[in-house]
Amino acid sequence: MSLTRLSLRSGRTAVIADIRLTPTYGDMLEGYPFSRLNDMKLSALLHRATRAFPDHPVHVVPPRRELPDLPAGAFGPVETLPPVAVIALLTSEPVDPSRDDVSFYSALAVVWLQDEPVIPYGSTIDPLLVLPWADLAQDYER
Repeated sequence: MSLTRLSLRSGRTAVIADIRLTPTYGDMLEGYPFSRLNDMKLSALLHRATRAFPDHPVHVVPPRRELPDLPAGAFGPVETLPPVAVIALLTSEPVDPSRDDVSFYSALAVVWLQDEPVIPYGSTIDPLLVLPWADLAQDYER
């Protein structure tokens, strides 16, 4: 059973088979977000996704970065990312059209950041809808 279906702009339908939501800055006890810290957070999310889904390719959707009008600190200007980090396993029919849907499927682990702690549905998450699935996903035998 899938959690939700996404209609990709390529015409492909993908389903979210597994999803994990965490606060982007949930482990930050003090200080402020800045560019290098955000790069490390994204790297950690990539590593976490790779550990969660070790047999699947992982793609990180580049997040929106904002520079609020706040005074810079010791590490440079304040830079914020969306507040919710998401790691999900998406599945679909095989990438290779010669493989049948009964015996094969394709999968891709995806990391993205979003504004609300909700499971995406339909066409609500634009970065996922434009995923170049055939270039990123991999086929697996059931």
